[in-house]
Amino acid sequence: MSQDDMHRMAFREEAAELLGELEASLLALEGQPGDQDLINRVFRAMHTIKGSGAMFGFDDIAAFTHEVETVFDKVRNGLLQVSKTLLDLTLSARDHIKTLLDPADGTEAAVEQEGRRILEGLRQFSPEACAESRTSPPPPEPARGVATYRIRFRPGPHFYATGNNPLHFLEDAAALGTMRGYLHTEAIPCLEDIDPETCHAWWDIVLGAKSSLSQVQDVFSFVEDDCELTVDLIDDGEAGPDTGISKRLGEILVERGDLTPDDLAQALAAQKRLGTVLADSGLVPKAKVEAALVEQEAVRDIRKTREPAVETASSIRVAADKLDDLVDLVGELVIVQSQIKQAVLGTNDPTLKSLAEHLERLSDDLRDSTLGIRMLPIGSTFGRYRRLVRDLSAELGKEIDLVTSGEETELDKTVIERLGDPLVHLLRNSIDHGVERPDERRAKGKPPRGTVVLSAEHSGGSVVIRIVDDGRGLDPTAIRAKGVERGLVPHDAELSDKELYNLIFLPGFSTAKAVTSVSGRGVGMDVVKRSIESLRGAVDIDSDPGRGATITVRLPLTLAIIDGLQIQTGRECYVAPLSLVEECVDLPRDEAGEGDKIINLRGEIVPYIRLRDFFGIDGRPPDVEQVVVSSVEGNRVGLVVDRVIGEHQTVIKSLGRLYRDVEGLAGATIKGDGTMALILDVPGLVRAAVESGN
Repeated sequence: MSQDDMHRMAFREEAAELLGELEASLLALEGQPGDQDLINRVFRAMHTIKGSGAMFGFDDIAAFTHEVETVFDKVRNGLLQVSKTLLDLTLSARDHIKTLLDPADGTEAAVEQEGRRILEGLRQFSPEACAESRTSPPPPEPARGVATYRIRFRPGPHFYATGNNPLHFLEDAAALGTMRGYLHTEAIPCLEDIDPETCHAWWDIVLGAKSSLSQVQDVFSFVEDDCELTVDLIDDGEAGPDTGISKRLGEILVERGDLTPDDLAQALAAQKRLGTVLADSGLVPKAKVEAALVEQEAVRDIRKTREPAVETASSIRVAADKLDDLVDLVGELVIVQSQIKQAVLGTNDPTLKSLAEHLERLSDDLRDSTLGIRMLPIGSTFGRYRRLVRDLSAELGKEIDLVTSGEETELDKTVIERLGDPLVHLLRNSIDHGVERPDERRAKGKPPRGTVVLSAEHSGGSVVIRIVDDGRGLDPTAIRAKGVERGLVPHDAELSDKELYNLIFLPGFSTAKAVTSVSGRGVGMDVVKRSIESLRGAVDIDSDPGRGATITVRLPLTLAIIDGLQIQTGRECYVAPLSLVEECVDLPRDEAGEGDKIINLRGEIVPYIRLRDFFGIDGRPPDVEQVVVSSVEGNRVGLVVDRVIGEHQTVIKSLGRLYRDVEGLAGATIKGDGTMALILDVPGLVRAAVESGN
């Protein structure tokens, strides 16, 4: 891969993050249209995408973003109000930029047409700005060191009247790098004489930044006619840090135009400290002398702290496949460490035992650190759900707010990636089936705007995600009727509400009266359940008819290494996820026959599955078998095994293609003695046993 290709790939990754930030800021801005910080975040994200796009050859992205940025700059300067139409167009522009990053084959004409539609809409807000834009983006600028700029910013007397605020421009300048300023207050009159609509203060600024002169000037480009502005480059950043080059006070004042060369020569002839002479003589106001002293000190500080040519980053990007390889290697190390530990236990050498214990501690620390690298806050995906709720509620004519909590909850990146589609489908169902239309909600005495709450939290070794809505809830009567109609439920069966709710996860089950673009075909909820179970998770639903429903998804923190319970049947060893195991008991002799396969566990009837029969293992069972009681979908199920060996830290290895679809198996692991043990998929095993009658 060439260096240019690497740079373009880096830009795509950076742009993807910026587009995510842009979308989140725009959605937040819809609820807080006057939040200047959100407006600045939107503008900075677009400005960075434009500049980086031009630098790395994405000219179409830079040109398009430039036009969008031009319109949104009016919002930043108070010349344009945030409206739903503007936000819709800006969100569409964000989607268009994403499409330009990775265009699909054969879609060039459609993409160009969509871009023209967005720009035509934006021209309604700023026709003169868009007319001035060019199809070619500004030329890319080479990477540079930290340059030093001198800025004199004196807002005109009518600066406030045009809707501008000088602090906004100072904040934008400060965002470019390190800024030191001197506030001139000498023109501010007495309190009784102050005109609140007139700007009396002004600033002398020293800015250290990697930006070019034109980029610094662009910060003030929209108010150049309303202020007195000078931006001068006083150090291009080519000299090394702390080179000893420092301008004297007199030189700074002359360069600023505050002092003539003749007056400087006259003041120096007095053979006194220049600042004292100037103050005493009245040649230069005291405030301007102090501002020059601030510049002198600021330039010195910028040179001292100037970064070297090769910047050391506090964080780095790592390709996902490299991270996966690292986790695989750590898994292999855990297996080898377990084998070494077992081998050393058979010796009486205290030195070897000490080394084995030390290796175990190091292996555990390395495992935890590596898995920690894979952990990401689940809030990184919440932005896409905000957009989903916004767009889908508008399509269905509903008013819905999405409230999120627990964004900082961390989860394995692989789990987050595979969880995206199931969560999208669950949210779509809550919006379509759950939350009512505004008129229906008013008739029920509810506020017209519905609420969907998406939350995440840690619970033991798992993460619990809940989707709660305040809609109509589930109707057990309608679900039962549909189940009877489809032959899923006997007419005279007595089912609890919980059991009825679980019917919606059956293939093809739907109570929708009409098929829409959102739902109604009965496709999806069974796929959602299988997808979550493939992550060794579980999904549960509860409802309060007329008030709302709660969907709970419980997931493991990681898919790479789990704590398991090692069990044995015949000569075969298996591992059951410890998070599903509730207890282990002996199977009473009088209940070990070929009867109904149930045990009485302290007054509770618990069905069980005999692994020897399920997997067809030959041999005679021991006189006393053991039952591993597990929790599956809120129900207790027993697994009858020959014996329980004990807890085992399990490194999960995927099965080959021939065995991936075997019901009841989730993978395999290597034990300490080098032999293999199969990892049980307990929910899948129970489902297969029910279907086969075992």
